[in-house]
Amino acid sequence: MPSNAIDNAFTARSLTGAASDPTYAGALSFMRRKYTKNLKGADAVVWGIPFDAAVSNRPGARFGPQAIRRASAIFDNDPQYPFDRDLFEALAVIDHGDCLLDYGNHQKTPATIEREAAKILRSGAFLLSLGGDHFVTWPLLKAHAALHGPLALVQFDAHQDTWFDDGRRIDHGSFVGRAVRDGVIDPAHSIQIGIRTHAPEDCGIEIVHGHAVEDMRAAEIAQAIIARAGDRPAYITFDIDCLDPAFAPGTGTPVAGGPSSAKILSVLRQLGALNLVGADVVEVAPAYDHADITAIAGASVAMHYLGLLAGKERR
Repeated sequence: MPSNAIDNAFTARSLTGAASDPTYAGALSFMRRKYTKNLKGADAVVWGIPFDAAVSNRPGARFGPQAIRRASAIFDNDPQYPFDRDLFEALAVIDHGDCLLDYGNHQKTPATIEREAAKILRSGAFLLSLGGDHFVTWPLLKAHAALHGPLALVQFDAHQDTWFDDGRRIDHGSFVGRAVRDGVIDPAHSIQIGIRTHAPEDCGIEIVHGHAVEDMRAAEIAQAIIARAGDRPAYITFDIDCLDPAFAPGTGTPVAGGPSSAKILSVLRQLGALNLVGADVVEVAPAYDHADITAIAGASVAMHYLGLLAGKERR
C-alpha cells in the first residue's frame, strides 16, 4: 500500500489524490472521498438522497446511497478503468453525506431536496446525486434548471415516467411529464434510452426503446444522445432498471429485455461532448440484490460521471 493511512474519508488532507484504504476496510464514503460539509474548493460533490416513499412497486431504494458507497470502494487505489488514470489527480471531489429528510412528512421532501441541492450548486461544484427512488430527480432538476434554464434530459430507464400527475403527487412515475409541462426540461433536446414499457404520452421526448438499444452499437447510442442534446445544459438521470435484471436485480421495478452494464457503460464513456451540468443514479434497492451486483453497477455509473468530468478538467 502507498502509506499506512486508513479512513481517508476522514483523514484526507487534500480533496485530490487517491486513498490507500484496503478495499475491504475503512470508512465507506463514495470512492473514499473526504466526508465534509465544506464545499470550498470542490469541483464535484457526491450527495446521497435516501428516499423511497414514492415507489409504485418494491420499496428499499432509501438504502441505495449506502450500497453504492460500499460498492465504490473497489474503484479506489488503482487507475480507474476505462479512463486509465487516477480521476482525482486534479479533480477535487467530496462526499457531502446524505440529505436529511423527515420520514413522517413527505410533502416537505421535494422542497428540502431542492433547497439543499441549490445550496451545493451555488458553490459552483458539479452535483452527483445518489438515490433514492426516481422521484428525487424532480427537485434536482428544478434546482439545476433554476441555474441553467431548461435542461436537456438524458434519461436511462426502462420506464418513461410520464404517468398521470396533478402537480402535487409524490410519485416516481410522473416526474418527467411534470418537468416538461413546467418548462424544467426541453423535450426537443431530451432523450430516453432503454424504454421497455408503455406510457400514456411521450411528451415530445425522443425514445430509444429497449429493442433498438439491443440492435444499436454503443457508439450509435452515444451519437444519438449528443445529437439530441446539442449544446444545451444536459442532466443525466440513470434509473438502474435501465439495465436488464441480470445485471441489476436489486431494484424496485425490474423489466426484462434490457441492455448489459457493459454496453451502457460504454455509452456513458462516449458522452464527453455533452454540456453536462448534473447527474444522478437512482433506484438501487439492495434488499433485492445479490452479491452487490446492482450496487456495483450503480457505483460504476457514478464513477463514469466523474470520469467524464475528469476528462474535461484534463482538456
